[in-house]
Amino acid sequence: MALHFTPQELAARRSRACAEMAKTGLDGLLLFRQESMYYLTGYDTSGYSMFQGMYLAADGRFALLTRSADLCQARLTSVIDDIHIWTDREGADPAAELRDLVAEYGGRGKRIGVEYHAYGLTAQRGKMVDAAFARVCELVDASDLVRLLRLVKSPAELAYLRAAGRLVGEACAVSQRLTVPGASVGAIYGEMIDAIMRGDGDPSASRWPMGAGEEALLVRYHTGHGTVAPRDQVQFEIAAAYRHYHAALMYVIVTGEPDPRHRPMFDACTEALDACEAVLRPGNTVGQVFETHARALTKGGYAGHFLNACGYTMGATYPPTWMDWPMVYAGEPQVLAPNMVFFLHMILLNSGTGLSMSLGETVIVTEAGCEPVSHAPRQFLTTGA
Repeated sequence: MALHFTPQELAARRSRACAEMAKTGLDGLLLFRQESMYYLTGYDTSGYSMFQGMYLAADGRFALLTRSADLCQARLTSVIDDIHIWTDREGADPAAELRDLVAEYGGRGKRIGVEYHAYGLTAQRGKMVDAAFARVCELVDASDLVRLLRLVKSPAELAYLRAAGRLVGEACAVSQRLTVPGASVGAIYGEMIDAIMRGDGDPSASRWPMGAGEEALLVRYHTGHGTVAPRDQVQFEIAAAYRHYHAALMYVIVTGEPDPRHRPMFDACTEALDACEAVLRPGNTVGQVFETHARALTKGGYAGHFLNACGYTMGATYPPTWMDWPMVYAGEPQVLAPNMVFFLHMILLNSGTGLSMSLGETVIVTEAGCEPVSHAPRQFLTTGA
């Protein structure tokens, strides 16, 4: 089997999930998030773009319903023994087949949790599930059950995150070497991806937001990249994945003579990032981290130019995004604990001046503070001056 964790670790995770089910009065759990299936069984696929679901009974038994294209995938990458195949055909009703699978495991008439918050469970598919289980089981939203278990990382998970951190650092070094006037942004992107893949990494779950000039104010991927101007700003929000575990970095490289307003923006981002990491401590809340970010950037004179969130937790994620919950925003009550992992990003976007600046890195919460997994440049980056 192509397992990235020991069967013993996977079994311990399922035991914790069953214990959480018992606490909340659930008799079983329908899993639709690929991250959850990977976390609990090792199952690794991109097949969640089509209907599939895994059932975990409260007694620890589990089974997968998927398509024939994923049969070998499930056998090779997971510890799942009971794999059910629904047949692609006109009029197929895989939700009804999932209901019958649950019934085989004694779930009829029981209280079953559902991971409704899953990219593979579209609104249409969610309605199919609700209709199929109506008057058969009581379905309740349990989208957060496994997500919360995934927040605190094991030593094996942290090793993968550190490997991702090394790879994203290599990609950053490539960008600093190649970001010069006249360079193609797309070509820089390609060389950075090449460094990650040559290092045994994986494509990240999100496309990287990168852009020069006015496009440096965009923090979402867009198509149609240009070239770096003699006097320019190039925004990088990048991540490397290793066994699906992500480490991200964010920074700006300036070419030519910097605008005199760029350096104060960089200094404010640096001060805010350092301040946030100082409060990223066990016992504090995620909301306190955001408050620190907002206070620092406001003090620097940038009220109205920073975002309403300054990060999120990181771990093993699948497309379309490497972002995971909780987000770092105002009032988020999640209490920090050792071995949680967060990407903290300080972003300043000024549409009036056309200037942008950012700084962000991935860190592990430790008993004493935090350990950077990736390392945001603490010096103002300029090339081609």
